[in-house]
Amino acid sequence: MDELQENKHEIRSQILEILKGFSEETHSAKTRAIEQRLFTFANFLEAAIALLYIPIGRQVSTRAIIERALKYDKIVALPAFKPGDFNMTLYKVDSLASDLVDGPRKIPQPDPARCKVIPLQRIDIAIVPGIAFDTKGGRIGTGRGYYDRLIPKLPATTRKVSIAFEEQIVPQVPMEAHDRYVDIIITEKRIIYKI
Repeated sequence: MDELQENKHEIRSQILEILKGFSEETHSAKTRAIEQRLFTFANFLEAAIALLYIPIGRQVSTRAIIERALKYDKIVALPAFKPGDFNMTLYKVDSLASDLVDGPRKIPQPDPARCKVIPLQRIDIAIVPGIAFDTKGGRIGTGRGYYDRLIPKLPATTRKVSIAFEEQIVPQVPMEAHDRYVDIIITEKRIIYKI
């Protein structure tokens, strides 16, 4: 493993350890604060079609955000992952209760038999997950590169936004040539615009 990969691995491990230490109460309170901030964010409110995600582990919970977005009559797209080629297909989800099935790694994802594909060109705002971020929009994901492959395929007009706990913001994310930046990060305390 080269030095850059080692640095990323170390940051990922440190942040995951911090997130594991959150009590349920702390995690819920911080998540609610991020949700409130997201639902006052003009780019999100104005977006007709929003790409969201189902979190892994202790990331910001998105279930309430997805349910609320559906109540706001937004079209919600969720990814279905293809482990062999590290790509994803986006599907329209109308109900978390009936439209999801277990995907790779047992993470719920849209059921292709029930949900319609949404072309990437239709996404107005993409909520991009990650483990660690910096104020320049650098991000460290789970290490599989799904979103680093997705981001360049999205239209230039699509806002790439991450939601994260303040503890996930680090001084600097080591970036490789294939890594992609997000435009904006929303935490429970602030909205960070890429410098």
